Amino acid sequence: MLKFPKSAALAVLAMTAFAGPSLADGDVAAGKKVFKKCAACHAVGDGAKHKVGPELNDVFGRTAGGAEGYKYSKAMIAAGEEGLVWDADSLTEYLTKPKAMIKGTKMAFAGLKKDKDIVNILAYLESFSTAQAAAVEPAPETAKEAEPVETAAAAPAAEEPAPEMAMAVEASQGAYGLGRKAMPDEVEAWDIDIRPDGTGLPDGKGTVAQGDPIYAENCAVCHGDFGEGAGRWPVLAGGQGTLLKERPVKTIGSYWPYLSTVFDYVRRAMPFGNARSLSDDDVYALTAYMMYLNDIVEDEEFELSKENFTEMRLPNEANFMADDRLSEPHYAKGGEPCMTDCKPGPVQITARAQVIDVTPDGEGDENSGGGID
Repeated sequence: MLKFPKSAALAVLAMTAFAGPSLADGDVAAGKKVFKKCAACHAVGDGAKHKVGPELNDVFGRTAGGAEGYKYSKAMIAAGEEGLVWDADSLTEYLTKPKAMIKGTKMAFAGLKKDKDIVNILAYLESFSTAQAAAVEPAPETAKEAEPVETAAAAPAAEEPAPEMAMAVEASQGAYGLGRKAMPDEVEAWDIDIRPDGTGLPDGKGTVAQGDPIYAENCAVCHGDFGEGAGRWPVLAGGQGTLLKERPVKTIGSYWPYLSTVFDYVRRAMPFGNARSLSDDDVYALTAYMMYLNDIVEDEEFELSKENFTEMRLPNEANFMADDRLSEPHYAKGGEPCMTDCKPGPVQITARAQVIDVTPDGEGDENSGGGID
C-alpha cells in the first residue's frame, strides 16, 4: 500500500477542502434565494450601497477590505494587504466558516452549511461582476437592421394621456403649518398592529411544519437553527427559569407576555433587511414554529390561525401588570418633573448595563456588526 508523508497528506486535504467550485454548475435564480440570508447586511445590484456589511457588486476580483467607503475590521484590511483577493476559492472558504478563515472579521454570520448553496450564491454574485459580464458580452451585430417600409396608411395619432387628478390633501393644522395630514390609504398601510385580544389579526393560518423551512431560510442566519441566537443576534428560545438570575435570558418562552407581540413584530419588521416580505400565512406558520421551539406546543402538525390565536398563552403573561403610572403622585398632581439636584448626595452606580441585560456581549468594536468584509 502506498504511503504519503504526513505533510503531503495534509496538503492534499487542504487542496481538496478548498478546491474552487465550478461556477458553471451554479444556479443564479437559486443563488438569489440564498442571498436572502445575506440581504440583512449586504446589498447588490443597481444602486447598491454599504449596509452593515459592504455592497457586493464586483466582489469577484476585489481585494479583501477594498470596497471604497466601508469601514473594515483591522483583520480584513490586513488580509487584503497580505494579498487576499476574492474569487471562487477564497469566497467558498470564507462563506463556509468566516471566523475560521479570518479571525477578527466583523462578519457575525456563522457560514453556509450546504455546498450547493455556496455554488449558487457565487453564481448569483458573479452575475453582478463587471469583469465577468464583459467577458461574456455578445459582439455587436454588423448587419444593419432593415428600415421599416412606409405604407400608405398613416399611423394613428397617439392618444394624449388623460390629465392627472390633483390629490386632495388637507394641510397641517399644527403650530408651524408643516406637512399634511395622512391620506386614509396611507394610514391603512401603517395601521397593522395586532393587539392581545386579537384585534387587527389578518385572515390566515400556518402549521409548525410549514414554519420550519421558512424559519431556516429567513431567520436561522441570525437567530440560530433552534432559536439559540447566532453571534450577537437575539436568542428566541429557552431561558425558562432564568428571570430571577443575575443574567436572565429573555426569550419568547421565558419573558414575552403576549403571542400578539410575536406575530406583530415578525409581520412588521422581519426578516431583517427585507421587512414585510412574508405573507400572513408565513407569519402564522413562523409564529407557530417559534411556539414549538419554546415547548409551548409540541405537535409539529399544530396549526395556528386567526380562529385559535387568542386561545394561546405565553408562560410569563401572568407576571406582567397594567401600566398604572397615571395614578402616581407626580402624574396625579400634574406637577413639573424635577430636572436638577433631584437626589441629595453624590451619584452612585447601582448596576452595570451588561449585568441588567441591556448591552449585548461582545469583544469590542473590532468584532461587532456583520457581513462579508
